[in-house]
Order: sequence, then C-alpha cells, then structure tokens
Amino acid sequence: MHADGERLWFLGTLATVTVPGEAVGDRFALIEFLFPRGASPPLHTHPQDESYIVLEGKLTIQAGERRSVLGPGGVGVVPMGVAHTFRVDSDGARVFVLSTPAGLERMVRDGSVPASAPTLPPEGTPRPSPEELARIFEAHGQVNLGPPLGPGD
Repeated sequence: MHADGERLWFLGTLATVTVPGEAVGDRFALIEFLFPRGASPPLHTHPQDESYIVLEGKLTIQAGERRSVLGPGGVGVVPMGVAHTFRVDSDGARVFVLSTPAGLERMVRDGSVPASAPTLPPEGTPRPSPEELARIFEAHGQVNLGPPLGPGD
C-alpha cells in the first residue's frame, strides 16, 4: 500500500483507497478518484450509501429523479438502493467517494490493476472483460440498470 493509500487503475480512472473498510471495522471506506472528462458509470444501485465530495472539477449527479451539479466543495449523497450515475463535466475531476458501509473499495480492487503512478491510466492499461466485470459487479451487489450519462444527457 502507498503511504497515501492504495493506488489502483480502475476502468480508466485512478482510485486511491485512502481508508479501507478493514481499517475501521467496515463502517465506511473512503476512496479518492481522479476522473477524466466525460467519465460516467452505467446507471446502477449498490448496497451502500455513496457520498461524493468534489475536490476539483465539476460533476453532474443523477440520483433517482434528482439531478445536481457539484463543483469544488460540493457534496452529494445517494442512499443505498437508489439508482444513480454521474458525469464529469470538466477537463477532469478529483472526488472523494465515501462508501457507508464499506464495500465499494473491494469492488474497485477486484476490477483494477495496481497503479504505478498517481495519474490516470495510460493507454493499454488492462481492464476486465465485460464478462469479468459483470461477475465483479454481481459479487459486490452492484446492479446496472441503464446507460451512463452522455455529453448531451
């Protein structure tokens, strides 16, 4: 583990597990993400509350019927079971993601490779196949319900 956390390249992002669930009895986990412009996961649910704290950049978050735009210092909270996604609307974004209870960091770990630098992953960084990714999501209780947010959504 890196002194500042465990650095992982996860699906085109840099995820730094700052506080793993194992360190706090699985009450929560804190992950710092570096996202590229346009990054957006599929619309999904999972068995954790997920809070976003934007450090740099701009995010559009869709949670249920609510849509929020967050800039630096902005906070968004998505209760467990609520269908949600987000989109990075700036050149990049640095975002703390709080998983309550822990668990999101284990899914990220299972779908990533160790990062050799504190940057976005270079071209050609290995990723799980769609089948492997589906197994990882299922194992961690993430249910994908729809497409990511596109640039015009």
